[in-house]
Amino acid sequence: MSREQRGPNEKLGAVLALAGISNAGLARRVNDLGAQRGLTLRYDKTSVARWVSKGMVPQGAAPHLIAAAIGQKLGRPVPLHEIGLADADPAPEVGLAFPRDVGQAVKSATELYRLDLAGRRTGTGGIWQSLAGSFAVSAYATPASRWLITPADSSVAREVNSAEDSGAPLKVGHSDVQKLREAADDARRWDSKYGGGDWRSSMVPECLRVEAAPLLLGSYSDEVGRALFGASAELTRLAGWMAFDTGQQEAAQRYYIQALRLARAAADVPLGGYVLASMSLQATYRGFGDEGVDLAQAALERNRGLATARTMSFFRLVEARAHARAGDAQAAGAALKAAEGWLERSREGDNDPSWLGFYSYDRFAADAAECYRDLKAPRQVRRFTEQALSKPTEEFVRSHGLRLVVSAVAELESGNLDAACEQGVRAVEVAGRISSARTTEYVKDLLHRLEPYGDEPRVVELRERARPLLMAPA
Repeated sequence: MSREQRGPNEKLGAVLALAGISNAGLARRVNDLGAQRGLTLRYDKTSVARWVSKGMVPQGAAPHLIAAAIGQKLGRPVPLHEIGLADADPAPEVGLAFPRDVGQAVKSATELYRLDLAGRRTGTGGIWQSLAGSFAVSAYATPASRWLITPADSSVAREVNSAEDSGAPLKVGHSDVQKLREAADDARRWDSKYGGGDWRSSMVPECLRVEAAPLLLGSYSDEVGRALFGASAELTRLAGWMAFDTGQQEAAQRYYIQALRLARAAADVPLGGYVLASMSLQATYRGFGDEGVDLAQAALERNRGLATARTMSFFRLVEARAHARAGDAQAAGAALKAAEGWLERSREGDNDPSWLGFYSYDRFAADAAECYRDLKAPRQVRRFTEQALSKPTEEFVRSHGLRLVVSAVAELESGNLDAACEQGVRAVEVAGRISSARTTEYVKDLLHRLEPYGDEPRVVELRERARPLLMAPA
């Protein structure tokens, strides 16, 4: 449905002409974006004509999907005011700012935490449905550049008085910060074992809203404040990673930007690099390989001489993933060689950050396999996948499932249909035990690659085994 007419929307008409999108084309793009987010939309060229000629405003998430559809064609973000839909039901641009001022940074992060997250948890609506389709890799440009220029704030001490807070000021101590760090440790374990969509993992946004936000708005010394910002940055990055794993790309982007800003306030350059690496992986996953390279190299640049060898290895590995997605085999190979070299130089006694506990040679081999998958080198994929799968563990279940799918693809490209289906069956079994949209997408990609062999008994069996997974609600 659309709201009452208010006169022609000349802005929308002008931008559609600039983008070269017909009414029917826009309707199709909006319907497709909605379908990607579980929305059933049936707009047609007549609907678009009403939006333009009569100024009717579609309800719900549609204005933001319209902006996203046009933005994809133009190759840049399109704000609602540019298309004359700024007075649509508000989906605030919360979480996209990277303020220079620490006080404004606290405000930006806590506003994001306080959004209605019910839709993300239950699939029944909420703010993330309104923000659907608004992911734009260009939104990372300003945060990355500001972080590179100034990776640490000069002071973060904060005093709250009764004029700012109607109650007694909250004095934050190290014990408060420790609780947040423990929550982050727990969340990392649940996420690796059960996926970002598991209810235990999805409590991270609630922890940010209920626990972290009041602390950030309280009183603290510079020392305690640095620790508080660091713990909050870890939790915020985790919220972004879990949103990424469940397919909520627009939510993930906002969490990542705020996590990077909090890491700057913490003066924790390696943690900031880790957030940039997470941004890089998201950009690469979304098909923006060149931007993924830029983000990974930003992480590397500021951490030279600061981060541990293991940390630098991970950053180079993320860079390799982006180069591979961009199709640059030489650069990907050089980055992989550097990542392996850094990993070999790491030692047990190194002061590695707790958030890097997942990274070992198994993870290096798994990502190297994905690099060579993107570069269409199945022999190398098989070699690294065998190493990645040599030590299956219950601690990293999702990672094991992803590796099985990559192995299946390598077997298929090597002409081994039976082996591909065997690995595919194992991957489906793992995927059924976790809640991860990303893992499901990997399985879908494998089934798509198997379509030319659709009548083969092993392929039919695999498809049937995967049916409950593919029919499960996102």
